[in-house]
Amino acid sequence: MPIIPWRPFWEIERWFEEEWPEPEWPEFRFPKVRTPRMDIYEEGNDIVAEIELPGIDPKNIEVEVKDNVLRVEAKEEEKKEVKEKGYFKREIGTKYFKRQVLLPAEVQGEKAEAEYADGILKVRIPKAKPKEVKEKKIKIKVKTK
Repeated sequence: MPIIPWRPFWEIERWFEEEWPEPEWPEFRFPKVRTPRMDIYEEGNDIVAEIELPGIDPKNIEVEVKDNVLRVEAKEEEKKEVKEKGYFKREIGTKYFKRQVLLPAEVQGEKAEAEYADGILKVRIPKAKPKEVKEKKIKIKVKTK
């Protein structure tokens, strides 16, 4: 069963990220931190996370699992150069993605594995075995005055 986080302002965030026009002046171009889309689901005894990171070199992706929190961060610089009749244009842009999510179960972060194909990063993390809860009866001492 996939777990989908509730984001009440998701449509507004998406509008600003995808449809808001970029200013034409280079001094106003700051790297945007984008939140990649992510699917998290259980598969057998594993928690699987699939993250969209299109156009990112896998060498520039960092994945970390610590205290049942999955953190994915990617940064890549892209350079474009256009030489045409009468003008020369050069643009440098930065793609920066970051996402942290609390996993739905206790996991063994040190055994996590990741693979990247077709713009999708797939992270597989084995679930930890549930800890046994030991029951102990406690005697109540009664003090008298």
